[in-house]
Amino acid sequence: MNTGQTLFTQLMDFLPTYEFNRCVSRYDGNHRVREFSCRDQFLCMVFAQLTYRESLRDIETCLRSMGQKLYHAGFRSVIARNTLARANENRDWRIYADFAAVLIARARSLCINEPIAVELEQTVYAFDSTTVDLCLSLFPWAQFRRRKSAVKLHTLIDLRGNIPCFVHVSSGAMADVTSLDLLPIEAGSFYVMDRGYTDFARLYRFTQSLAFFVTRAKRDLDFTRQSYRSVDKASGLRSDQTIILCGPKTAQRYPVPLRRITYYAVDIDKRFVFLTNNFDLPALTIAALYKCRWQVELFFKWIKQYLRIKAFYGTSINAVKTQVWIAVCVYVLMIIVKKELKIDRNIGEILQILSISIFEKTPILQAFSRDSLKMENSSPCNQLSLLDF
Repeated sequence: MNTGQTLFTQLMDFLPTYEFNRCVSRYDGNHRVREFSCRDQFLCMVFAQLTYRESLRDIETCLRSMGQKLYHAGFRSVIARNTLARANENRDWRIYADFAAVLIARARSLCINEPIAVELEQTVYAFDSTTVDLCLSLFPWAQFRRRKSAVKLHTLIDLRGNIPCFVHVSSGAMADVTSLDLLPIEAGSFYVMDRGYTDFARLYRFTQSLAFFVTRAKRDLDFTRQSYRSVDKASGLRSDQTIILCGPKTAQRYPVPLRRITYYAVDIDKRFVFLTNNFDLPALTIAALYKCRWQVELFFKWIKQYLRIKAFYGTSINAVKTQVWIAVCVYVLMIIVKKELKIDRNIGEILQILSISIFEKTPILQAFSRDSLKMENSSPCNQLSLLDF
């Protein structure tokens, strides 16, 4: 790695320029743009994510203070907050969503052998949403209560590496269960969801697509038991049944058998009832799969702590989606860098180091090394010791 390059430049070298240009061309992102290209916009927003900038003025002030370092980092235009604001407002957010998909595919190939809590050959996904509260007067398009606005991030993560594979940004008024209509379903994979997504017409779509789901049953579920399997109650299992729904609507919406598993968690003194369309895996494995769903909650907590998605630099829906997708790009880029360079640090530590040394001219491996630097003298010291007699 060239020691004359800043850490920011070395990071940007991991991004496929050709693929980025293809995404820009697909949506005419640079059409009639003389200055401040989509790449300049992307670099500004990546800098803001890596260094926790609070506002457009903050971004402008900090970048302008870097002087000649900006050109070598890839910037080709003068940074102005009004120009960046217009770019976020008007340039199609799908440019950065498509580029994130390119990075996600690369990260998933690097994490294909990552272990998960359950030993399965199939891909396991966790699906959930998180809400980001907003000001109603600034974001009227996102109103979901009388005096409140919010956006929801409906996110599907691959548990091998905790990589977000699908993100849909909506207003807070959108019900979680309706996001299942937008979810791409991959045959043979497992989808783990909370009971808020229990809609049997939508769950039947997974069965028709030859995919598997694991979710929790609601208390008022109307069903008839067809058969049962014996369980070891010492393991926490209480029942393993094959059931048929017999409610007036659910029987039509999900006309085939389901598997109902009851599990008692001794450590938290709580009883869980799971529903799945998989009849082959052991009942304990199904319970362990649902426990993996907590990874998506940890993902939401992580990105809210380390990335700028709780406060936005623009108020339009295009600006919000642009910022969210560039934040996803940054997160996935950190996974790629960590894997390809075999860095022995978690992603949070990597981002913290970058936040204070982004324009330092340090080799990237040295910047993230846990070993303290040892200063070696090129020549012996000629100074006499006071104890030399």
